[in-house]
Amino acid sequence: MVAAQGAQRHILCMKWGTKYGPEYVNRLYAMVRRNLRGDFKFVCLTDDGNGIHPEVTCLPIPPLNLHLAPGQRDGAWKKLTTFEQDLHGLRGTALFLDLDVVVVGSLDAFFEQPGEFLIIHDYARPWRRERVTGNSSVYRFELGAHADVLAYFRANMDKVQAEYRNEQAYLSDVLHKQGKLAYWPDAWCPSFKYHGIPTWPTNYWEEPFVPEGARIMVFHGECNPPDALAGRRNRAFRYIRPAGWVAKYWKE
Repeated sequence: MVAAQGAQRHILCMKWGTKYGPEYVNRLYAMVRRNLRGDFKFVCLTDDGNGIHPEVTCLPIPPLNLHLAPGQRDGAWKKLTTFEQDLHGLRGTALFLDLDVVVVGSLDAFFEQPGEFLIIHDYARPWRRERVTGNSSVYRFELGAHADVLAYFRANMDKVQAEYRNEQAYLSDVLHKQGKLAYWPDAWCPSFKYHGIPTWPTNYWEEPFVPEGARIMVFHGECNPPDALAGRRNRAFRYIRPAGWVAKYWKE
């Protein structure tokens, strides 16, 4: 499925808690505005809209009533609320972006790529065979089309959390079994951690880089855009030089 000509296009992001400030939302909006032609609505699902620019529509995160054990991380399960049958009356095609991605190229093709549900194919590890799981930093869907994914989770929270490591593993498995899961071309959404850092020992004298063909650089794990810009990896024995390219793209 491709977004129909003239259909309403939405960019969704989500901000809760205090890990990410409003500047992440504002910079994400600015990056999208520079790299997506035509009309779109930028929506932030959030528990705090303070400091977010008026061009961004702030709406409440739908309640999930997640049951967490003491010390248990939420595993981004809140993202599943983007699949509400009626998400604040929004209609059309939605492209969800994590707050800490950096847009480095045109986003037009993300609304043109065929497929019912598109997501990043999670990055390969030697111990992962026949990978199905997607990385939910970037995914596209029709609003209201996958309400069953959220409904089943709400009715079976403990079972789903026991079976799946996080929301993207659950989401990917369900949609794969339904024959609806498809992946972005690998080059579009590379990982900063796995694809944008020179190999050892050249990482000591060469700067991190944007791989050829990249449109969105994905930051996951121990390093976010400001860390990369400062050359701060937050893990021992994982040295990186400052990623000067971040300043070029990650800005209002």
